[in-house]
Amino acid sequence: MSAFFVGIDTSNYTTSVGIVDENGKVIANIKKLLPVASGECGLRQSDAVFAHIKNLPEVLAKADEVLCCSEVKAVGYSSRPRNVEGSYMPCFLCGVDTALAFKTGRGIDAYAFSHQCGHISAALTSADAWNIADEKFIAFHVSGGTTEVLLCKRGDDGFDTEIVGGTRDLSAGQAIDRAGVMMGMGFPCGAELEKEAEKYTAKIQKAKISVKDAYCNLSGLQNLSSKVYKDTNDKSATSAFVLDFVARTLHKMAEDARESYGDMPIVFGGGVMSNKRIRNMLETLGNVCFAEPALSSDNAVGIAELARQKYFKNR
Repeated sequence: MSAFFVGIDTSNYTTSVGIVDENGKVIANIKKLLPVASGECGLRQSDAVFAHIKNLPEVLAKADEVLCCSEVKAVGYSSRPRNVEGSYMPCFLCGVDTALAFKTGRGIDAYAFSHQCGHISAALTSADAWNIADEKFIAFHVSGGTTEVLLCKRGDDGFDTEIVGGTRDLSAGQAIDRAGVMMGMGFPCGAELEKEAEKYTAKIQKAKISVKDAYCNLSGLQNLSSKVYKDTNDKSATSAFVLDFVARTLHKMAEDARESYGDMPIVFGGGVMSNKRIRNMLETLGNVCFAEPALSSDNAVGIAELARQKYFKNR
């Protein structure tokens, strides 16, 4: 009989269940986006909670089909955004309650982790790069809600992390989504923006980025992208401009982090890292790894893997 480990994550945009086997092989990555009204750039927490309540029975039913006739050893869940005191978002309570009910019903262990640790774990799992986690490494968490540079090492609750860089205003995902919504794209806009950018073959307009000591400012990109779109009326030109701006910003942040902390491996995780254009530029840094696109965006596979590791560590 196969032995599986389950992860549950209820972020502000996606309801997720992940499953790995006892060897860490990814068995399932089940997720459903939360609905966002046309023209909006996100969800209120109350709406996210309600959407998770509606989504959870569906994703759990799909997970049950995978788990049929298999032994579940433990369940992991995202209980908060980050591994720091006071980190809290109501939407994660949906996953907490679901995981604890899952634990009680099956008589198994349950382990709490942060959403951010889940992203780092997913990237290491996808890239088969867990060998770097026993020493310090640099991790970028770049998503719709977060843009942070972290000094990391494996810890008891996933990873011990220290913020050493990030955004001082908008996250990279927010900047991308605002540009996309401005051009009439559906939220989240990253995938559509990337498709539009692929159509553009002319020289990309360049604007000065704002980065110092691995910290950036991205709020100016909103006005810059609006101007490019107004001047060109070209979605593909504007999309290429936005993604190039974000990529150059992240590249400079990574250079700054290495200048301060040494030539460490860098792990890139979070939904923005599913973008191939951005990844292509960041790969020029060398000694970097990424999650595959399906494990860059919000998922619970990283949480399932952390639960697997903690289960065997406690035995």
